[in-house]
Amino acid sequence: MPILFSLRRSVSRVVLPTGLLAGLFIAHAAQARMVAKPVSWTFEGTPFASVLVYDDAVATRRPGLLMVPAWFGVNENAIRKAERIAGQRYVILLTDMYGATVRPRNTEQARDAVRPLLADRALMRRRVTFALGQFRAQAAQAPVDVSHLAAIGFCFGGAAVLDLARSGADVSAVVSFHGNLGTDNPALAHNIRASVLAMNGADDETTSPQFSGFTQEMRASPAPWQFVVIGHAVHCFTETEATAPTGLCRYDPQAAARSYGLMQQWLADGFAARP
Repeated sequence: MPILFSLRRSVSRVVLPTGLLAGLFIAHAAQARMVAKPVSWTFEGTPFASVLVYDDAVATRRPGLLMVPAWFGVNENAIRKAERIAGQRYVILLTDMYGATVRPRNTEQARDAVRPLLADRALMRRRVTFALGQFRAQAAQAPVDVSHLAAIGFCFGGAAVLDLARSGADVSAVVSFHGNLGTDNPALAHNIRASVLAMNGADDETTSPQFSGFTQEMRASPAPWQFVVIGHAVHCFTETEATAPTGLCRYDPQAAARSYGLMQQWLADGFAARP
């Protein structure tokens, strides 16, 4: 059974048990009662530790977003980001793709964490698909409307949610931010049922070599899709911690705001298309 407990928003630092979710910081926000519920499961012999994020000041059921963070995985920054996106609009499952014992603290560790999944895309698809099933199971404990589910991902997480779409998952929409666009099998696009929105920076040296192949792949998809290239943005444009003034990975507040606006409309349209 998943391990569940509630943490109400406060101004203090809350430390959870090691191996579940260490160093979770719940920041104060007026007019909100954000809750983070650690959710654990074991899949193919590996334990995972994810987090369910939502505002429990609102009792109404709302759409659910399976969110896969960037390659540093489930950490304080990712939880804060999930809280901002969730607001009173969504219930979010911040999804652990690595396993509960893998929490990268630097670029080298993050690269080591993503390498096995990018090398074995079938494994990545199995993990993210299982996570979606775990998300559906949370409807008994959280106000998630399982008839309106979508997935969003950032950087490495973008690759994960695109692979969820390629697996034929029954979700309304998938949104990738500055994500890895590559695939091990372009023919999987035929399986896509979700409407797919991918947004990448025009100056993203990490993903721009994949633009042409992704566009060609998605032409074979039977589902609605859109690929948006954001001018002057590089990789990581939604990652607020990427503060270097120059470099290959840099937060861009204008690009972030624009992409979040596009996401909101894409999700609304996707949910409306599946009443």
